[in-house]
Parts: sequence; structure tokens; C-alpha cells
Amino acid sequence: MGADGLESGPEGLGGRVRDGLVREIERSGAFAGDRAWREAFEAVPRHLFVPYYYVGVAGGFERVWGEDPDPRAREDWLRGAYADTPLATRVRDGELLSSSSQPSLMAAMLVELDVRDGHRVLEIGAGTGYNAALLAHRLGDVRVTTIDLDVEITEAARRHLDRAGYHPAVVTGDGARGVPERAPYDRIIATCTLTTIPPAWLPQCAPGARILAPLATGLIALRVSGPGHAEGNFLHTPAYFVPLRGGTSPAPEPEPFDGLPRGARRQDLFRFLLTLTAGRLDPGDAYALWEREGRPERERYGVTVADGRARAWLDDPEGPYVWPLP
Repeated sequence: MGADGLESGPEGLGGRVRDGLVREIERSGAFAGDRAWREAFEAVPRHLFVPYYYVGVAGGFERVWGEDPDPRAREDWLRGAYADTPLATRVRDGELLSSSSQPSLMAAMLVELDVRDGHRVLEIGAGTGYNAALLAHRLGDVRVTTIDLDVEITEAARRHLDRAGYHPAVVTGDGARGVPERAPYDRIIATCTLTTIPPAWLPQCAPGARILAPLATGLIALRVSGPGHAEGNFLHTPAYFVPLRGGTSPAPEPEPFDGLPRGARRQDLFRFLLTLTAGRLDPGDAYALWEREGRPERERYGVTVADGRARAWLDDPEGPYVWPLP
């Protein structure tokens, strides 16, 4: 029995686990801002986009796949495909190259993207094609473009999308350069971690466009006010993604610091500041600033892009705490 044998209608295992995932996302509160995304997650079958994935085991990764000859293994694969967890989907020499993001985080990001009927969206990081399918379900194929650097990833994304019945534009190329031939875009969403906001994106945006992207273990939401200017704050949500590969510099590692605060949440917030200012703010000075300013949450930080340069700031883009991004 193949993978589809487990998806025997809404009463079969596939239907039940998909409904379970939608209920779990609902409980997380991710759909609260735009319930139309609930219908998209109900309609788009995630298992078609992860015909196999990898789970961590001692010494590396082990592949779980939907065509395993063992029916119990196939059932485990299907249950895992609809778990509210990220799934490693492409590994090379022990390095994670691509993944399917945690569905509840995907839902939260899609709600924050604030799409409207008629919007054109560019996705940076095609991954499995699942996020592009959700966008295409909501907006229509012709209004969605997704790009990835790796031809193996884009070819697989096309196959998955075709099998699920969606046909957005899938482009192989450097996401940092965007896809100017399909511009202008009303929304740009990145599903990979950035070190800065690529300057090529802004001229491809329509006036008032919104950019949502992972940056420094957070999510930055920018409003584009002109061809070379965008500004916005980080969201409250932490976010960890595979880095963007291509025409951007790799993120510098924060310097080691022994004086981390106690408590996982405090450490997370302080590491966010260290990552955002890596190489530009001494860790000891960063800690003194963080304590002095009341251990700021992510949403007190923001980013401004102007004249081809990006800078991060705390509380005020013209205030005393401003740091250039790479």
C-alpha cells in the first residue's frame, strides 16, 4: 500500500491527523487575526509536500518516508507530516539545507503578512512548496511567486505543488535579488533567516507593500513607503529558520559571553540583541544596555531601510541606540 492508501477520505487516518493539526493551530491562536487561513490549512494536504523527511538520531539523521514497505512506518510518517513541528526535508553532508516550517508559525506569519484579495506575493525560500500552496489557495496561482537557489529544491517544490493541484510561479535563483520580471509585489515573505534586508527587494514592491522576514531570531515586519525606504518593528514571536543562501553575507556569530541572565526567556531575549548587533556591540556593553533599558522585548526593536542601507534600532529609529546591519 502506497502513501495515499493512508489518506482514505475524511474518516481515514490522513483526514483525522490533518483535522488534528488544524485544531492544534487553532488552539495556538494563530488564526485569530484572519480565519480565512484556517480554511487554507484544512484544504492543502501537507503530506503531499513531505513525501519523506528526516528525524534526528544518534550520529545524524534518519529518513522517514511515505513509501516505506512497513505499514507501521508509513503510519508514523503520516502522523509526523501532520505534527505541529518543523520537518527537516533536505540534508547534505550532515547540514540542514531545507525544511518545512512549524505549521502554527507558518499560520502566524501568513496572518501577519496581512494579504488581501488581488495582492501579489513573492516568497523567498520555496522549501517544499507547502507555503506557496497555502498562498495560492488563498490568492490564486497567478498571484504567487516563490524562489529558491537550489534547483533540486525548486524541482521538488513544483512536483509537490502539481500533485496537490497548485501552479504558482516557481523560480530558481538568488532570493536576495528577488524576481523583478514578476514585480510589483504587494507582499514579500521570507521563510529563511536574513542578515539584512536585500536592497533589490524594495524597488520590486508596490507602494505600501509589506515585507515579513526572519532576522536575528525574530520576525521583522516592514512597511514600504517608497522605492528605497521601508521601516517597521519586530514582532513578539521568536523565529529560527535555515539561513538564506545566495547574495547576502553569512551572519556573524555573536561573541561568547559568560554573563547570560538566568531563565530561558531572559536568555532568549538577550541572545536576540547579541545576534542583532553581532560584531557591532561588545557583549558586555550589550548586557549593560539590555539591563538599563528594562530587558526589552523583541517588539521594541525595529529596522529602517533607506538609500540602500539597513539599520536596526531600539525604540526610536533616530534615537541613541542604532546599529548598521551588514
